[in-house]
Amino acid sequence: MEKISRSMKENQVTVQLLCAGCDDIIVRPMRLGVKEQVDCLVVYIESAVSNMMLEDSVIGKLLNHLWELDEEEIRRAVEENGLGISDVKELETMEECMAALLAGNAIFFLDGYERALKIGSKGYPDMGVVKADSEKVLRGSKEAFSESAKVNTALVRKRIRTTDLKVEELFVGQQSNTLIALVYMENLAYPNLLAEIKERIGKVPIDSVLDSGIVEQLTADTWYSPFPQFQTTERPDRAAAAVLEGRILLLCDNTPVSLLLPTTMNSLLQTGDDYYGHFEIASLLRCLRYLAVFLAFSLPGLYLAVTGFHPQILPTNLILSMAQARRGVPFPAMVEVLLLEISFELMREAGLRMPGPIGDMIGIVGGLIIGQAAVTANLISPIIVIIDALTALGSFSIPNEELSEAFRLLKYGMIFLCGFFGLYGFVVGWLLLLIHLAGLRSFGIPYLMPFAAVGKDGISRWTDGLLRAPMRRLNRRPVYARRDRRKK
Repeated sequence: MEKISRSMKENQVTVQLLCAGCDDIIVRPMRLGVKEQVDCLVVYIESAVSNMMLEDSVIGKLLNHLWELDEEEIRRAVEENGLGISDVKELETMEECMAALLAGNAIFFLDGYERALKIGSKGYPDMGVVKADSEKVLRGSKEAFSESAKVNTALVRKRIRTTDLKVEELFVGQQSNTLIALVYMENLAYPNLLAEIKERIGKVPIDSVLDSGIVEQLTADTWYSPFPQFQTTERPDRAAAAVLEGRILLLCDNTPVSLLLPTTMNSLLQTGDDYYGHFEIASLLRCLRYLAVFLAFSLPGLYLAVTGFHPQILPTNLILSMAQARRGVPFPAMVEVLLLEISFELMREAGLRMPGPIGDMIGIVGGLIIGQAAVTANLISPIIVIIDALTALGSFSIPNEELSEAFRLLKYGMIFLCGFFGLYGFVVGWLLLLIHLAGLRSFGIPYLMPFAAVGKDGISRWTDGLLRAPMRRLNRRPVYARRDRRKK
């Protein structure tokens, strides 16, 4: 690592070589002091540090003050930080200077001084704090995370005002040097869990990390599983609540999507406002979400199994109605289901990629027109439209998008199992799913907690599982927190 020279001219040459071809990086030499006898150098990114000489900027105040001093007073002021300027840090190597510069700070070199000063600035432009769109709630905060990890840590600290809340910063990506912030409660989180997370992040073999999803894929326990082993959220209030349970929040710069770990399937089926309303309503909504999982995963396959292999379990009138609806349809039932399911996926993808109002119109009008036209043309039966519509509603009702995508993918496996083997395939499909979920772990926590491995928790957590107990009964933290800090 190249040390910073006492000669400002040597430092200037080194900086210009490192920043050659970077027209957005400003290298500005100046002379300070009452007689302008001291050379200095300020290096900054133009879009990240603007209006540097304004009096209300940190570096502007520093330079304005140094212009009024003589040569010895300038060096003494810099060495002793007599100005008391906040967010100023001494750097000893040129590598540290480049890292600080590319993070959006200004770097100050002084002739005769063998260190550089990192001076904080407003940083790169971002969207700021916006309203949460993907995790809408009827009650609770409407704030969402921004694309700046620094802003996001402030949003969490605004809700947890204690020094027990710790923030550790790491840099990931050999070329991008992306800032990763780990936020946790020191008195609640397991130290070995924190050490394991740092070790996995440190081993990420990649040039750039442009989104938290890259970190998620490279650090997951079971990389081939479609089920999310990290919980994603854009809501600071939900992230703060998870941190208070002993979980660790991972904030990635340049993305508003944060990661919570460890996680369980039960946590993925909860929403932020489950704790803001009455426990009866919250319990009902949780039961509906588990019903939505059943519909999203197995309803089309169950229809194929019953109508193709076991119609005798249906009432006679219903069988006759289904037979009448399918009269004239040229395709087998499995082909009908697959055609309509693929059509729904195409409409969903088109609505997602098109601009806002047009995308909404495609999803609604396209579904109505295509479904009605297909029924009128006798390509599919009306019952298939109802089945696939209920399946789509089930997948949309799952609050976590990644969990919903996993069940939407596995749904096709269930369709083939039931289409070829009937109810036997239906049972096998559910057994394979449960076996896979039972084997999943998120940083040592069983994925099916609190319905499985209850002994690992030391107590039964049915008070906050499928049903939510009254708030006064929620007096213990879940398995994420240290065992000796479970009681609130």
